[in-house]
Amino acid sequence: MTHQELESYLWGAAIILRGLVDAGDYKQFVFPLIFFKRLSDVWDEDYAAALTESKGDTTYATATADDRFVIPDGSHWNDVRAAAKDVGKKLQTALRAIEAANPGRLDGIFGDAPWTNKERLPDVTLKNLLEHFSGQTLSIANVPEDELGNGYEFLIKKFADDSGHTAQEFYTNRTVVHLMVQMLEPKSGDSIYDPTCGTGGMLISALAEVKRKRGEHRTLKLFGQERNHMTASIARMNLVLHGVADCEIARGDTLAAPAFHEADRLKTFDVVLANPPYSIKQWNREAWTTDPWGRNFLGTPPQGRADYAFFQHILKSMDPKTGRCAILFPHGVLFRREEADMRRQLIEADLVDCVLGLGPNLFYNSAMEACVVFCRSRKTPKKRGKVLLIDAVNEVARERAVSFLRPEHQQRIEAAYAAFADEEGFATVATIEEIAAQGFSLSIPLYVKRKTAATSTMEASHAATLREAWEAWEDSGRTFWTKMDAVIDLLDGLVGDQEVANG
Repeated sequence: MTHQELESYLWGAAIILRGLVDAGDYKQFVFPLIFFKRLSDVWDEDYAAALTESKGDTTYATATADDRFVIPDGSHWNDVRAAAKDVGKKLQTALRAIEAANPGRLDGIFGDAPWTNKERLPDVTLKNLLEHFSGQTLSIANVPEDELGNGYEFLIKKFADDSGHTAQEFYTNRTVVHLMVQMLEPKSGDSIYDPTCGTGGMLISALAEVKRKRGEHRTLKLFGQERNHMTASIARMNLVLHGVADCEIARGDTLAAPAFHEADRLKTFDVVLANPPYSIKQWNREAWTTDPWGRNFLGTPPQGRADYAFFQHILKSMDPKTGRCAILFPHGVLFRREEADMRRQLIEADLVDCVLGLGPNLFYNSAMEACVVFCRSRKTPKKRGKVLLIDAVNEVARERAVSFLRPEHQQRIEAAYAAFADEEGFATVATIEEIAAQGFSLSIPLYVKRKTAATSTMEASHAATLREAWEAWEDSGRTFWTKMDAVIDLLDGLVGDQEVANG
């Protein structure tokens, strides 16, 4: 299949569901069906090859096909497709049987979609879906692992486009993810972790980066945790379809019950990538004050926002020698007064490597500007006692109401990060002493002053041109609105605290 044919084929399932199922729920039905079809077709492919090799030995062929994934009798795609009635029940039984036959690898991977709810998904709709997917063979020969994995990524983005306000829960702009990964430079043998992994996009991007640099990607060890059960299942399917063998995606709340630990300590990783949920209010702050994993080493964040709880979890999850992280955050973490003491300790510990400010509209249903904070357990001598601040607010493109980073935007940011030097109007290296003089605020406009158009000596002695005046006003306005964001965050936090108190 061509790439275009594959995308059209996959998206056809959503068209069948339109009008019957909310766009935000497409994923819980479509992704398990694609994965089920893939498993069945690959099983058939392995069986046919083994049957030919053994000159018709069906026992050998079955055992060989089961080496990859076991599909019990009566649980193949064709068995479900043949059902004349109660299709949802037949499908659900088959999916549970496959999960049970592949303990560890496929436990709960198909999620908990209401297949037997005929009001929501009548037999005729399910039959249409089955027939639609039966129109193509999803064997490895016909659709290689990377191709089908990319098809999954295509659907994730399309569903994010359709579902609007729910999209950010499970999808992060891939151009931003690609930039974060490139700046962290994952390499063969690294352990890579995403504590709020969504559909696994950051982990897959790290895998792709190692492949791109011709590294041995099979030696990567990928770990993720995701609170939403269906989204965690999609992440697992996504990784399997990308050919990842050594991975573990856990379900559950990372703050309340971190899944990865060794003895009485959190497991640590070479690379941590994350887009934590922004400023969540409903979390167990009281338990954090006596966190058994020692993740409160900077302090306890306010009830109104758990950003620094995730931050501390990530820092605690970094390998003491090789650990490095990139975290996508709201700008408030850089300057909010109520987190000032935690930020001071963070900066004095010399963990912050770089603060990158991004442009607006890079996130679904949100015009907000975000930032990426890069940290390292051990900085190189050149970077010790310093933080690089990059103002990339203008490094963004917008087409058809979608914002993204072009390759040239990513390259400019990466070049500034590699240089770790001042670049007028774009990047500034600030010492810890200079940051202390600013009250330990990391607000980027405090350090990176926008470059104004060059003027002649004669022009400079006269009133500013309209363009210069506009740029000066825009720069001062940005500082003003940054401070206003802090006020709004504070008021929002007070409301949140009151809600919790009254809850």
